[in-house]
This record gives sequence, structure tokens and C-alpha cells, in this order.
Amino acid sequence: MCRRLNIKMNQSIQTNQLNPYAIQLCTLGRWIAQRQWLPAGSGLFSVRTSEHSALFTAPDKDKNELSPADLFSYDWTRQNQSDTAIAIHQFLYQQSPQHKVILQTHGLQATVFSRLIKADQHLFVGYELQNVVAVSEPQRSCCPLAILDPQATELTLQELHQRFERGTLAHAFLIRGHGLYVWGDTIDNAKRHLEAWQFLIGCELERIKASCHFN
Repeated sequence: MCRRLNIKMNQSIQTNQLNPYAIQLCTLGRWIAQRQWLPAGSGLFSVRTSEHSALFTAPDKDKNELSPADLFSYDWTRQNQSDTAIAIHQFLYQQSPQHKVILQTHGLQATVFSRLIKADQHLFVGYELQNVVAVSEPQRSCCPLAILDPQATELTLQELHQRFERGTLAHAFLIRGHGLYVWGDTIDNAKRHLEAWQFLIGCELERIKASCHFN
């Protein structure tokens, strides 16, 4: 039994090492880690591999050292998932076949911003980079970033469903104190959305700081 299990694990590792999407995801993970958006091995990335499955990064793995061998496959038609972070990824994939890559990070500015803003969303106005993350024409001039409170998995998924129904998610949302989630239809687009939202959040923190100083 142990021998068969080891063979299966080795075959999975070899498959990941040859998977171009796994390689790209690991390269992106190292790029994100170098920007200090993944302290203490935090964060969770995934890339869709089929209609009902995705490759995920191993928990607590230092993303500076990420390799395809550190990824594991998850099929939500065969496995019950109690982990909130993985359940959120699954939910996002189920919302649209266009969702191909999901990134969860724990950048300093995004985490502080998530606790500073008390409303359930924050509106970004007047930034050119809104065009990168806007999912509708109105969001190009007034772009919302949803902010959820940490709660039980089922309640979080219910709230996300409501936000999708209202069209108030622009490729991202924050969970207070837990990090920033972004997604895209390619690895490159997910990277662009992450970088854009990190910049927009940084701009708003600086604006809020300047406003407090002058008042």
C-alpha cells in the first residue's frame, strides 16, 4: 500500500513539474513574495486545471522557495472541504469558467486598510488604474472594493454570493485582517489585478494619512 501511495505521489509531482501553469504559478508566487505580500509563508494561490479541479500551493510554504512539487490537486466533486480559504477559491471558480487563477495575499497595506475602513466596501474614485480592475463601465469612474468580516465559512460564502449578485466585486475583495483575494482569466491578468489593487490601496492610505495631517 505504501509503495503504491509513494508511486502515485511521485507521478503527481512529476506531472506538476511538467505543467506549464504550475511552473508559471510558482514563478508568480516568488515574484509576490519578493514584494513582502506573503509574510511567514502565508497566502494561498491556485490555478484551475479542469471544470471541477485546481492546483493549490501548499499551506505555510515559503513562497520564495515555491516549486511545482509543492502544489497539490483538489477536486471539489470528490473531496469535502472545511478549510475556509480553499472553500473561497472553490466558490470563485464555480462562479464563472473565466476564473482561471486566484491569489490570496497578506500585504501590510492591504491588511491595515481592511481594518481601518469600517464600511462593508470602499469606493475608489479618480485613479487611472481603476481601468485595470473595473468589470463594468461605471466602475471605471467609481470602483468598489468589498470588505468582509471574518466569519464561519458558510456565512462568508453566502455574503460573497450576494456581492456577486449585486455586481459589487471588481476582481477582488478583502477579509478584515485576513488578506486580499484577487482573480483573473489568466495568470498574467491575476498578477495585474493584484498589483493594481495593491497600488490603489496604497494610494488611499496615503490620501487618508494626508487628510488627517491637514485636518
